Amino acid sequence: MTAPVLLAGLLLDAVFGEPGWLWSRLRHPAVLMGHAVAALDRRLNSGGQRRLKGGLAILILVIGAIVIGGVIGWIGPVAEALSVAVLLAQRSLVQHVASVARALRLSARDGQMAVSLIVSRNTRTMTRAQVSRAAIESASENLSDGVIAPALWFLIGGVPGLLIYKVVNTADSMIGYRTVKYEKFGWAAARLDDLMNLVPARLTALLIALPGGLRLWHGIVRDARRHKSPNAGWPEAAMARRLDIALAGPRVYDGTLQDFAWVNDGARTDIGAEDIDASVAVLWSVWRWAAIATLAIALV
Repeated sequence: MTAPVLLAGLLLDAVFGEPGWLWSRLRHPAVLMGHAVAALDRRLNSGGQRRLKGGLAILILVIGAIVIGGVIGWIGPVAEALSVAVLLAQRSLVQHVASVARALRLSARDGQMAVSLIVSRNTRTMTRAQVSRAAIESASENLSDGVIAPALWFLIGGVPGLLIYKVVNTADSMIGYRTVKYEKFGWAAARLDDLMNLVPARLTALLIALPGGLRLWHGIVRDARRHKSPNAGWPEAAMARRLDIALAGPRVYDGTLQDFAWVNDGARTDIGAEDIDASVAVLWSVWRWAAIATLAIALV
């Protein structure tokens, strides 16, 4: 029954996205997950044995996800489909990325402000090409984290599987950093998130590259392995080759220029709003492939 429910959730999310009228009145489940992670951070992230305490925090979050997911599953398929629609991010991702292209057509400054809403790096000195790369890189990574990975984990484990993935991904985004405060406490969150994204990231890359055939795959594998993340490089490398552009490259973090390798080195670097639009078309292309695959599984 999970495939038909997933297909319904995919369609609901694609059509309705994140209704502002609803989440202005209620707290979004992702926000509640963030509150839970923050509470465990405050309670457990002190003193000794921080790696063990971080593991305990993740265990508590996973158990909570299993219990809540079990209750939703017990309610029935309608509740499950609505949960899928709420926790997938296809339409909201498309809207955020497309807004950067629209802003960039007005001015570089408008583009900088728009892209600052979807990336964590400093955007105030970005050129048009850097704004475009940042938007496309965010689109690629979030396609995996926000659509393909949660959909796959729902297929594997129903609503509990979906909630486990989302709460682990939320924890990684909040405490999975190599800083003095989180290097030990966030270790379990970061490693479990890497593990849960291992297959989805590569599946996303495959779905992005699919229309270009396997001729793109060798280069995708090469560049993905050069990325500092074990997973984020896969959809990014696939998007770069699908659009025939170069992504990543040198960038500024915390006021310091860091010399990151180019993805699809040698391809075009002077990119703009039209390339962001092309990445949005790829997002919908991948969504269609995912929906077709889900329908096929449902029919089987």
